[in-house]
Amino acid sequence: MFQKILIANRGEIACRILRTARAMGIATVAVYSEADRDALHVELSDEAIAIGPPPPRESYLDIDRIVTACRSTGAQAVHPGYGFLSENDAFVRRLEAERIVFIGPGSEAIAAMGDKIASKRIARAAGVNVIPGHDQAIGSASEAVQIAREVGYPLMIKASAGGGGKGLRIARDEGSFVEQFDACRAEAAGAFGDDRIFLERYIENPRHIEIQVLADSFGSTVHLGERECSLQRRHQKVVEEAPSPFLDDATRAAMGEQAVALARAVGYRSAGTVEFVVAKDRRFYFLEMNTRLQVEHPVTEMITGLDLVEQMIRIAAGEPLGFTQEQVRRDGWAVECRINAEDPSRNFLPSTGRLVRYQPPEDESRSIRVDTGVVEGDEVPIHYDSMIAKVITHGWSRGEALARIHQALDAFLIRGVASNLAFQARLTRHPRFLAGDFDTGLIHESYPDGFQHATPTAEESILLAGVAAYARRRYIKRATATSGQLKGHARRVDADWVVLMPEGRVELGVFLEDQGCQILHGGVVHHLRTQWRLGEFLLKGTWDGDPICVQVERSGLNYRIAHRGLQVDAMVMTARAAELLALMPTKAPPDLSKLLLSPMPGLLVEVAAAPGRSVRAGENLAIVEAMKMRNVLRAERDGLVAEVLANPGDSLAVDQPILRFE
Repeated sequence: MFQKILIANRGEIACRILRTARAMGIATVAVYSEADRDALHVELSDEAIAIGPPPPRESYLDIDRIVTACRSTGAQAVHPGYGFLSENDAFVRRLEAERIVFIGPGSEAIAAMGDKIASKRIARAAGVNVIPGHDQAIGSASEAVQIAREVGYPLMIKASAGGGGKGLRIARDEGSFVEQFDACRAEAAGAFGDDRIFLERYIENPRHIEIQVLADSFGSTVHLGERECSLQRRHQKVVEEAPSPFLDDATRAAMGEQAVALARAVGYRSAGTVEFVVAKDRRFYFLEMNTRLQVEHPVTEMITGLDLVEQMIRIAAGEPLGFTQEQVRRDGWAVECRINAEDPSRNFLPSTGRLVRYQPPEDESRSIRVDTGVVEGDEVPIHYDSMIAKVITHGWSRGEALARIHQALDAFLIRGVASNLAFQARLTRHPRFLAGDFDTGLIHESYPDGFQHATPTAEESILLAGVAAYARRRYIKRATATSGQLKGHARRVDADWVVLMPEGRVELGVFLEDQGCQILHGGVVHHLRTQWRLGEFLLKGTWDGDPICVQVERSGLNYRIAHRGLQVDAMVMTARAAELLALMPTKAPPDLSKLLLSPMPGLLVEVAAAPGRSVRAGENLAIVEAMKMRNVLRAERDGLVAEVLANPGDSLAVDQPILRFE
């Protein structure tokens, strides 16, 4: 077994690998860029080596720097995690030349499966179902049009070297095909330095389901069942679960057998994932093979009891698998939600800044797991992926696992940067998801312009208003008890309150009790039971006997209440105060129509305008980059530039002005 390994990654996956290595008694070496000098994975490791500036190409993607770090620390092996160099066959060959073990598959398997065209040919030869299409590189748009007519629409236009949602287009008819083909080819050339394109039939309303495989160096290959990964946004997975609520036993067995056959065909070694698209009739087709650990691997670990990182390390160290296919157990259900620093209300644009408050949910049931790479006070930089944590839950049924994921999301506190917590809380309560009746298009269909906080139902409004009124009443009780008022002049506090929310006005009676209160609304009494203390962000208890976990933040008379993906800003006052407030004039919002604002925090890469220049609607004005996302800002209408307020190279805050127009 290895004495010391280097982890060529950062963030939550680096911390995840560190945890297993420590449990195995293996010393660890972390690498870090200047942006990650104080990162959690650096703090947790036994040794840490600086490898360069924040941009990944100058640090985490620099093979020479990684190899030098191995040499200087005496690391015998490298675990790449996922992303960065995890599927770079040139990196693996370099390590092999340096006699450093790569904790993953061999370079030949990575190269074969990394080429989408080659991988389809290998899969077909191995007897794996392949989507109908044309798996030869296409030289020109005119040639592509002829092939498209033969294959038939709708079509997927795919880059051979593509991945992560890049180099991928869907053409539904010949009218849009050439434009989509040219765009895909240009994106592939820019992103991967490889403009080879191939075509395959687009499967309508598909499920995205993958099979986890493990293979050692002694000819033993097993699969660990499937993961359902169909909840996606921009071809990026958002929620995963195991097993799939869609598959039957026969389909599950057939997919597992084909995944194992493909792994054997390429001489695979280590953990890997064979991805399939599955049609409504449960016919399944090979999509690609990921020759690395997957982001969603914890759901498989939760139902099998296996540590996949440990298995990878043992296989790389030359050990055989310690179990057969028949001995693989799958117990219960697991669900994973990715927690990203992004703003769902701005169509999921990245969010950066300091984590002013970061409090993951507690594992009260021993069935909630949080994989993270940050702690409270950390800075979320613009240079890397937006994912900061993963919440994984286990239950003996799907309903139990989902109930626990809902509980965990409600109790997760993130302040200082925007996050997708509320979105995840609503998405995992979507009727189609709860019913298991969904596909890869669900998020786009349900939230085409991003996610705005949902409007509470009448019943939900009473709960949210009731919590706000209870909190207000508790603060007043403390104030009256500590203000030292004159005898006979004590403040009289009525039971009648008005809660003003954007959704409307709610009139309540609030009657405090030792542990909670009674809320009277419309002649109906609701019971809130809680041991909440003033100042706590989480109010845990029951509402009419049902468990709740509500996030409460106070600012004077105002209370921000969040629960189950809902969020309201509530003002709590007496009926007379509400009557007087209604007479106050409202202040008009500032006129921002003459400003070009940055929609997200990021780096201003380009400003394509100058003072005195006329611009036309749709014209490119500026480019802002953050977290692998390039945002081109365009003119909404014709106009004249009066002033440039920011320069290329500036770090922008969200809504920071870039241009002012006449």
